[in-house]
Amino acid sequence: MKAADLDILLQEGEGVMLEYKESLSSSFARELVGFANTAGGKILLGVRDDGTVKGIADTNPLRARIQDIARNCDPPVKILLQRIGEVIVVTVRESESKPVQCSDGYFWRQGAVTQKLSRDETRDLFRSEGAIRFDTSVCTKFRYPQDFDREKYAAWLRLSGITGRPSTEDVLVNIEAAERSGAKLLFRNAGVLFFAKNVRHFFNQAYVTCLLAKGTDKVHILDRKDFAGGVVADIEDSLRFIERNTRTAYRIEGLRREDVPEYPMKALREAITNAVMHRDWFMEGANVFVEIYTNRIEISSPGGLPKGMKFSDLGRKSIRRNALLADMLHRITFIEKAGTGIKRMRDEARAQHCPAPVFEENGFFTAIFYPNPEVRAQAGAKEAPSTAQAGTKKGPGRDQALAHEKANEVESTPQVPHKHPTSAPQVTGQVGTKLALSRHQVEILRKCIKDSLLVDLMAIAERSDRTKFRHQVLNPLIEAGYIEMTIPDKPRSSKQRYRTTAAGRTVLVNAEKETPS
Repeated sequence: MKAADLDILLQEGEGVMLEYKESLSSSFARELVGFANTAGGKILLGVRDDGTVKGIADTNPLRARIQDIARNCDPPVKILLQRIGEVIVVTVRESESKPVQCSDGYFWRQGAVTQKLSRDETRDLFRSEGAIRFDTSVCTKFRYPQDFDREKYAAWLRLSGITGRPSTEDVLVNIEAAERSGAKLLFRNAGVLFFAKNVRHFFNQAYVTCLLAKGTDKVHILDRKDFAGGVVADIEDSLRFIERNTRTAYRIEGLRREDVPEYPMKALREAITNAVMHRDWFMEGANVFVEIYTNRIEISSPGGLPKGMKFSDLGRKSIRRNALLADMLHRITFIEKAGTGIKRMRDEARAQHCPAPVFEENGFFTAIFYPNPEVRAQAGAKEAPSTAQAGTKKGPGRDQALAHEKANEVESTPQVPHKHPTSAPQVTGQVGTKLALSRHQVEILRKCIKDSLLVDLMAIAERSDRTKFRHQVLNPLIEAGYIEMTIPDKPRSSKQRYRTTAAGRTVLVNAEKETPS
């Protein structure tokens, strides 16, 4: 640091990262802790509050006192001392082991003032820094064995591969779901989430909400289910909800029939598991959401990324916010516990010929999945299977089928055989029909590679009636996820344009491959 830098600091005035002090007073430890708990900063010794330099003698005893105060903080605060003219500059590093305290308590910087943390603020700081972990904390409200569900425990034990007839209490303690306190068995929060009879009696946020929407937003909800049966049941029930409300086509190669799901189911299972496992359980007013739209599935988890994790680290690095929950899921092979969840989702989507999932983080962490374009284009994206029984993996039951028919409100197109056979296996919908894109729709996809106006698209389709054009030609492409609006919040805007999505480009490539040369 140079004299010119000091002049700038003296002109800036006190702020969140700068403090003036005439001398080494009793409040110095609070200033050190406040900076260490926030973003670091500088303390200028020998400077009055108005920014004028009073000066301070630079002696070895003074430097020793400053170092002692920093070392006596818990944990010690890292500082750097410099003499610039008549001022001693104390540079305080942001602590890597927050929260930091001194003998007077916990402090942080708010604007130009060092404030003592309240009880709730101290608790929140501990939580945000991982000093208090939700999954390993003891749930004082849980009573064993009254609140313990032995059926859930027996199901978990079977999946874990633990053999013999071990004592239930010994297993619970060994897997750290509970701990002994004299003659009592105290359950940790992770154990409650797995084995409580009524999980929401202890944690109201412990459930997964699954939604089936009409269209591409949440304006009209056709079906909603809240699952609160515990960690394992919530994951399984959410996946079954997706299976009931999405389509499964089939591919025939020779005499073999292969099911082709609309979405990459293994990737969705991974995403739901991660959402439940990695969520911030301290966020009591939020829960995991699974949302099915006509063109995508979104899985959202409260809390965003764990501390120390950057968005650029996805797929390369893993930090487990709830390590005990992860360990209990790993024991029953629900996860690999190797930090490869994001990569497996991407790989599975690729293997199922689906567009790569998209990940977003803004207080919530959201994974967005898109359908298999081949299934949508060839198996009839607008048809709901009606032959499968309710609750099976082959398609939705009668109620779900009717919900899909109402949501899509578009006539199916009769199956048209290929004029020119290809080597690619044929994909057929479960009811034996498929919705092929019309020539005009293919041309519209090609046109929308560049943002296009509605009137230009109507000209391609040789249509003059806007309502019929939207209903019969354009909306099916939008709802299938092949085309999107540039201004989705204002669908009737005069500046509205339409563009082909990644899924639409894939369909376009497949259509062009089938066009004879």
